[in-house]
Amino acid sequence: MWYIVCITYCMATGTAASEVFENLRLELRRGCLIVAVLAQLRTEQYGYTLRKALADDGLAIDEGTLYPLLRRLESQGLLASQWREEDKRNKRFYRLLPEGEQILGQLLEEWKSINASLERILQEAGGV
Repeated sequence: MWYIVCITYCMATGTAASEVFENLRLELRRGCLIVAVLAQLRTEQYGYTLRKALADDGLAIDEGTLYPLLRRLESQGLLASQWREEDKRNKRFYRLLPEGEQILGQLLEEWKSINASLERILQEAGGV
């Protein structure tokens, strides 16, 4: 009986639809964040400045998402990092490796292709 109440409540309040949207939005963002991080790291940066640059360009990312992403990209051989002292504090600086530059180029080509396809699909469907 409780599941009928939950389904009725979710349908009435739009909770199920908003959860679906939020999950799909996060999935879409993940891929975009990878491209954005790789592109930003064409110039060496440490985590805080990278996070600030992304936020300034409209892609806010929390530390709990950024740092695991940076570690993963480094373990995949796309980034290198180095601890250095700056302003009397140790900071970990990240930079794009040549392999990362190559992957970034491939991802950007794929993104352009997907974007062009979506534009055609949306035009054929009468737009959004």
